Amino acid sequence: MSQLHTVNKSPLERNTLESAITHAVKGNALLMIEDGVYGAMRDTHKSDIVSDAMDDISFYVMGPDLKARGIDETRIIDGIKIVDYSGFVALVAKHDATQSWL
Repeated sequence: MSQLHTVNKSPLERNTLESAITHAVKGNALLMIEDGVYGAMRDTHKSDIVSDAMDDISFYVMGPDLKARGIDETRIIDGIKIVDYSGFVALVAKHDATQSWL
């Protein structure tokens, strides 16, 4: 069963990104939205956690949320796919279940 995990809290303030990664299994996907997009940035104290999990989990980040926070796409960890709202819908439709991490 494939599952999409969504994280909307900043990994600088909460541990929801780490919890989602810990609970995700091979073949799952993780989408960072709202303030969760900070978890997609290179060269932070959380970027190694994301990079290390990329062999088993597909990572995505919402492009409009990056833009709303003034984060340039060049600052995103290599391998994370940037999606728009229709891409978000496609991810939800592709997976059997969605788990929101609050």
